[in-house]
Amino acid sequence: MRPRGCVVWFTGLPSSGKSTLAEALEQRMLRLGRNVFVLDGDIIRTGLCSDLGFSARDRDENIRRLAEVAALFAKAGVICITAFISPYRAARDRARQIIGRDRFFEIHVATALEVCERRDVKGLYRKARAGAVRDFTGVSAPYEPPRKPALRINTAGRSVESCVTDLVALLKKHGMMGANRGARGKSA
Repeated sequence: MRPRGCVVWFTGLPSSGKSTLAEALEQRMLRLGRNVFVLDGDIIRTGLCSDLGFSARDRDENIRRLAEVAALFAKAGVICITAFISPYRAARDRARQIIGRDRFFEIHVATALEVCERRDVKGLYRKARAGAVRDFTGVSAPYEPPRKPALRINTAGRSVESCVTDLVALLKKHGMMGANRGARGKSA
């Protein structure tokens, strides 16, 4: 039997720690023998979504495309980890519908804006505050935090390993670490 696939959907402000957690979770899952794949915002925007900008409409389309791809991975028994700002609740809710509620784990990386700005190695927050970057989430564009995420993680003051341990516990609790019992052939 194929293990159950799912999507671990990291959402949060730029520089909150989404990609760091995604990569660390990927490594832990590989060590545990799970088939896993990471979809990161920077990678997706250079290929599949290279035709999209950062308007609200383009961000929604970006998330829709990502959800369609992630759903395919989950149906194939893969733990698909996404690391996207995905600032709008409605777009994340649409992603949940596409992927399937029982396979979608929304993880809010709830790191404070001040911490994100200090971590910003690309200098994008500084550029956004100077007006050089438009539609920047958290500065000149909104971020709508999840109301009821599967898990809320504040990465400030916590080790990456500690955060990953919480993520693995969540996946175990929902049966995503063992064999898929009887769900084969069902639509996600």
